[in-house]
Amino acid sequence: MNFHYPNGKRYEAKAQSSSTQKKEKKITYSNRGMTLEEDLNETNQFYLSNGIAVIHKKPTPLQIVKVDYPQRSAAVIKEAYFQQASTTDYNGVYKGKYIDFEAKETKNTTSFPLSNFHDHQIKHMESVMAQDGVSFVILRFSSSEEVFLLEALHLLTFWKRMDEGGRKSIRKEEIEEYGHRISLGFRPRIDYIKIIDYLYNLT
Repeated sequence: MNFHYPNGKRYEAKAQSSSTQKKEKKITYSNRGMTLEEDLNETNQFYLSNGIAVIHKKPTPLQIVKVDYPQRSAAVIKEAYFQQASTTDYNGVYKGKYIDFEAKETKNTTSFPLSNFHDHQIKHMESVMAQDGVSFVILRFSSSEEVFLLEALHLLTFWKRMDEGGRKSIRKEEIEEYGHRISLGFRPRIDYIKIIDYLYNLT
């Protein structure tokens, strides 16, 4: 089956040898190289299995363009396109609070580009805040493995600054000042719930 990204580029899945698969099973959380998405998915699974919170990654919407029907009772998707998500990556519930956040990482070392976000995501975060939901972004500087939680309120301020002709990125010093550093752990790997407890007095 052929998948395509929103820009039309074809998605190519990387084939893995049996030896590579065996090596992957030996990877532990002490190793570097896990993506932010993988870390967050493992964290959310830990929250779910331990009855702490119910938070999931939203599936990427697909536009199906070609379907074959080898049998009357079966359909096989032959070609599809990844559509651009209209909201944020993750949502769920924790202690009666609606949780909604986006996760991004950068190889930059001194700033976080605002080009990582989209206007529709900013508007979605504004809507969540208007309904008294908990909205934020988790940012990772991949070169240094530093992770921060930045409330949507502050992200919107930096976005507005850009719209008014200001810088197109958030300085790392600003993220350190207005955000909350999350120390990487074992289980959970990125314990952002601790920050939510602190910010909203939910302990």
